[in-house]
Amino acid sequence: MRRLLIVGLACVTVACERGEAGLQDTSTAARAGDGSSQRQRIEFLAADSSPYPFSPAVRVGGFLFLSGQIGARMENGAMRLVPGGIEPETRQTMDNIKEILTQNGSSLDRVVKCTVMIADMADWPRINTIYATYFPGPKPARSALGANGLALGAKVEIECIAAV
Repeated sequence: MRRLLIVGLACVTVACERGEAGLQDTSTAARAGDGSSQRQRIEFLAADSSPYPFSPAVRVGGFLFLSGQIGARMENGAMRLVPGGIEPETRQTMDNIKEILTQNGSSLDRVVKCTVMIADMADWPRINTIYATYFPGPKPARSALGANGLALGAKVEIECIAAV
C-alpha cells in the first residue's frame, strides 16, 4: 500500500510492505522527473521553552518553513504584543522572522515567499512601508489577506518560506 503525504513543498511517499515480521514503514521523497528516490530529512526546529504546540520553523530539503509570526516578545514567561499599534507590531514581527531565519541558517535575503494576514486592511499601506525596509533588494513572492481574530489580538501575522 502506498500513501502520498504533502509536507509544504516536499512530497513524501510512504510505502508499507508486508515483511515476515509484519508491516514495515519506509519513507522516501521522490525527486521530480529524474526517476530516483532520495530520503528527505525533515527537521522540526523547536524554540527554547516555547509554551506553544507548534515548531517556529521546519526544515525540509533546502527550504525553511516558518510558522506565522506576530509582533510579540517573550516577557516574564509569556508572549506579549509590543505596544504602539501597527508600526511597532510590524517591525517586531519582521524582527522575529529575521531572528528565526538567522538561528536556522538562513536570512531575509533568502526568503522566497511570505503570507501576510492583516486584521484591518486599512493598515495595508503602513505595513507595506515597514515590510519593504526588510527587503531592500528583490522582493519575495507574497500573498496578503484580511483576517479576523489573530493570536493575542495581533494586528498583523506573517509567515515565510526561505531557502537555506
